Amino acid sequence: MAGKEKLDLVHQNQIHVETIKKEQRLQKLHTEFSINPYRKLHILPDKPMSRKPTEVIEENLDFLKAFHKAREEPTKKYSKPLTESQEIGWLSTPLIPPNRHDTRLNFYRFSMDVTKHQEFAQKASN
Repeated sequence: MAGKEKLDLVHQNQIHVETIKKEQRLQKLHTEFSINPYRKLHILPDKPMSRKPTEVIEENLDFLKAFHKAREEPTKKYSKPLTESQEIGWLSTPLIPPNRHDTRLNFYRFSMDVTKHQEFAQKASN
């Protein structure tokens, strides 16, 4: 092929037919509707002076399971990290066991004479 040859009507039609067959092969028909569990739902309350009785909505257990599954932490959903960026911090157990009596890592708030005086002065000014 030295250059681009112009396609005649038969070749254009054949390309069109192959494209349609490919689209039909990959097309799926979705007949069941479900709400996306990854989006936040904003439920609006009725007007305050409304006399309309509240609707009783039956709970859909499948939706609730999917909603709670979507809100779980990745470590509870999957046994291994899915991406390389999830590998950092996947095992997030502390290296040192927590000890509340160790003063090197726990800084508690102490009250001295000066701080007590300052707190009293601030309370008195308000």
